[in-house]
Amino acid sequence: MTTQPPRIDLRSDTFTMPSPAMREAMFRAPVGDDVFGEDPTVNALEALAAERLGKEAALFVTSGTQGNLVSLLSHCGRGDEAIMGDQAHTFHYEQGGSAALGGIHPRIIPTRNDGSLRLEEIEAAIRLDDPHFPVTRLVLLENTHNRAGGTCLTPAYTDSVAALAHNHGLALHIDGARIFNAAVAQGVDVQALVRQADSVTFCLSKGLAAPVGSLVCGSADFIHKARRARKVLGGGMRQAGIIAAAGIVALNEMVERLAEDHVNARRLADSIATLPGIAIDLDLVQTNIFYFDLDHPRWTAHMLVDALHQREVGVLPTGPNRIRVVTHYGIETAHIDEAITVFGELLQ
Repeated sequence: MTTQPPRIDLRSDTFTMPSPAMREAMFRAPVGDDVFGEDPTVNALEALAAERLGKEAALFVTSGTQGNLVSLLSHCGRGDEAIMGDQAHTFHYEQGGSAALGGIHPRIIPTRNDGSLRLEEIEAAIRLDDPHFPVTRLVLLENTHNRAGGTCLTPAYTDSVAALAHNHGLALHIDGARIFNAAVAQGVDVQALVRQADSVTFCLSKGLAAPVGSLVCGSADFIHKARRARKVLGGGMRQAGIIAAAGIVALNEMVERLAEDHVNARRLADSIATLPGIAIDLDLVQTNIFYFDLDHPRWTAHMLVDALHQREVGVLPTGPNRIRVVTHYGIETAHIDEAITVFGELLQ
């Protein structure tokens, strides 16, 4: 038995639908065999992505998970180690792919509430040159940070991590699934957030509203390695210009409108934070994601989620008393008004 998706779907920005302009571009896209490098639309998307991120080259991949795995496989060999936060998407939600498929050991250090890692803890995690230890090759950051509630890393902080990594001969990879949200929220060019990174991934299929795909960006040599890694993972696509066309529209037309999602998320968070039994750290509501904790005599997270769903509002339970809310393209001010009303009626 299938369940109809809620009309006001705040579970994730992966529920965005392609814009009319994307559908038209997909219909008209010139295509070729991308594995042979002959799909003109994919080539155009990759060139545009590299230009926007300030990198030499880019690679179109099926998903952010594949993009992160391709990047780790390109930076690290079997038995090498990658330093990442204990709340990183790569650690929690990518099925341990780097270890399962690449033999790459994750070195986990604490993630702070704002999604950052302490510089001294990164440095302390770097292995000595000792035959007992794996070789540390990589530091991984996430911007915006999903489990920290869509918080943003600043250009200055990211540069400091890059300097630390490079001083120790390590590379820096940024899981930038929502890197454009971070740029828009801080009012900076996206290049400022990745200028010292050796590689970065970003998703087209979240806030940018394309139906599928992510990009990996880096040096030409790195992308050459990444293309081989994509192939061995089964990610070589053929007439992929049909989906790449939507990505071009996403980059050209959907970035600045992310600010609307941030306004909607903040307005909803501000409103429901006043309701009994809800705790939200409003300082962490910076982009289109927020989490709240529930301590209510009548509701658990799953009970409230079910009740909201019955009222056509979808949110995502992430623990017995924790819920995630995400705004995105297709969620308008009127939807936020309705969600505020439903929350109020259920929790008063």
